Amino acid sequence: MCGFVGFSSKNNISGEILDQMLARIVHRGPDSSGRYLDDNIALGFRRLSIIDLEHGSQPLYNESGDLVLLFNGEIYNFRALREELLAAGHVFTTDTDSEVVLHGYEEWGGEMLPRLRGMFAFVIWNKGEKTLFAARDRFGIKPFYYAEHNGTFMFGSEIKSFLPHPDFHRELNVTALENYLSFQYAPGAETIFKGVYRLMPAHCFKYSRGDGKLEITRWWQPEFEPVSGKGLKGWADEISGVFADSVNAHMVSDVEVGSFLSGGVDSAYAAAVSGVPKTFTVGFDIDGTDRYNEIGKAANIAKFIGTSNYPRLITPGEFWRAVPLVQYHMDEPMADSSAIALFFLCRHAAKQVKVVLSGEGSDELFGGYNVYKEPQFFKLYSKLPRGFRAGMAKLVKKLHIRRGLNFFVRRGRDIEQRFIGNANIFTKEERESLLRVRGEGKEPSELCRPVYEHAAGKDDVTKMQYVDLNFWLPGDILLKADKMSMASSLELRVPFLDKEVMLTASKIPTKYRTSSRKSKIALRAAAKRVLPPEDAERRKLGFPVPIRVWLKQDEYYGKVREAFTSEAAEKLFDTEKLVALLDEHRRGAADNSRKIWTLYTFLVWYGVYFGSADPARTEMPQEP
Repeated sequence: MCGFVGFSSKNNISGEILDQMLARIVHRGPDSSGRYLDDNIALGFRRLSIIDLEHGSQPLYNESGDLVLLFNGEIYNFRALREELLAAGHVFTTDTDSEVVLHGYEEWGGEMLPRLRGMFAFVIWNKGEKTLFAARDRFGIKPFYYAEHNGTFMFGSEIKSFLPHPDFHRELNVTALENYLSFQYAPGAETIFKGVYRLMPAHCFKYSRGDGKLEITRWWQPEFEPVSGKGLKGWADEISGVFADSVNAHMVSDVEVGSFLSGGVDSAYAAAVSGVPKTFTVGFDIDGTDRYNEIGKAANIAKFIGTSNYPRLITPGEFWRAVPLVQYHMDEPMADSSAIALFFLCRHAAKQVKVVLSGEGSDELFGGYNVYKEPQFFKLYSKLPRGFRAGMAKLVKKLHIRRGLNFFVRRGRDIEQRFIGNANIFTKEERESLLRVRGEGKEPSELCRPVYEHAAGKDDVTKMQYVDLNFWLPGDILLKADKMSMASSLELRVPFLDKEVMLTASKIPTKYRTSSRKSKIALRAAAKRVLPPEDAERRKLGFPVPIRVWLKQDEYYGKVREAFTSEAAEKLFDTEKLVALLDEHRRGAADNSRKIWTLYTFLVWYGVYFGSADPARTEMPQEP
């Protein structure tokens, strides 16, 4: 695990600039650094040592020295690939997993990518051709950004590493802001910095230094093709086998591996199968109940599976103080409040281990989100004519009926119009009424249209999974997982997001994924073999954070109100409407907590990245 940065320019290839850029991502790799410079390119690397601790520094070179590699991630089948490449005559100089990528590209070119089992983002510089090849893993577990400003092509693991470069131009992307207000993150290839893009999951590119041509290709696409003829027990058998194999692969490390552990089935299943000696849990003590605190449930699971659990309570004060630092590490505004809880969980775990397993990806692959139950639960209502359902939705809105409103409004539209992922914060009309600035943001459903077109003919549950795999998973879940873990120099591994596990999940019929009452049916059946039934069957809670409670308290209401009436807010938003949302929530007239948090976190982020005149002077906020 590590971080990298680089740039190609016809101006000045400066080692001093490269060092300044590397300094911005030292948290991704505090163990060592390396760099490569020639007349065409500068490559920099920060390393977090996990495998081959002594010899795994980068950049890495092939036998002739013509190819230069910077690699971030882990290749779990590297030993098998290494044997294949050795048999083909390649010479290895390290025992790292990274080197198989270098020789694999030398042997197979881009056809190497489907062979890789793991998480990765990397670049390979070809000195002779003066070309750069870059790729990102199937699911988008590891990040990759690029930009071309003032004739300089720059790329790296984090956007903040671009800030010190004199050619970097810092400008807010208003279109991405509009989309952020709907999705709670900036979806797609455009980031919230104008002219900065993310290489999308399962994509690669080739950049030519000579003519500046950039060719982007998608090398893999998730597919669901259910297979009949196997009952629930058969699918539980298959899941048990493939997940155990994935966890075993994800345990490869020369340092100690731990695991996150909530009260849910995903992390518990991973921890139980792995047999790690240490697990880590965080929670909030708000009202004396376990509504926002899964520490008790995690302790019971830990006792059952025989691991030592290390819990930590997060206080409201430290949570709110951490918001600027979290937004700094995220690079872009992230309105998922669980990112802050994850930040503390990673800080907590990093005191004892260098690698952790986590349960991300299970819901997208196996049908775990509660919203996936809707198509089954409301099947009869959905069969009514579309015009009738649309009319009911309009009537409910017109009469201002609150009880049952969400049901009628959501069911008044087809899945393609109503589902854009697990977050749907502001409609296009709502965000336009709030913003003083205008971009080219589309109706949220328009952004998801290509995915729905690809999933045409599938049932609604499967369509929702396609959307979440392409939007929610890389845009929210994996983005915060990478940025929050790397902020603590901690490697986070996700054994559910494995090529072989995906292959199994893609074959499971919908009826064994979700029903009107139950989610992750087949996965829970497999998990029962190593967990108590009540833990395997526990309803999904997510990562509960008491934002709605805090926003009614004077201290935090005042903090948000101050942000909503700030100079930055006045510049971008109708502040009277922002305050109206806040006041409506405080008096209990509506639960606006997600909308308020989406606006607030953007304003905090904006203050961090646009609060100074000189982007190179953007400083990391203090620890909470």
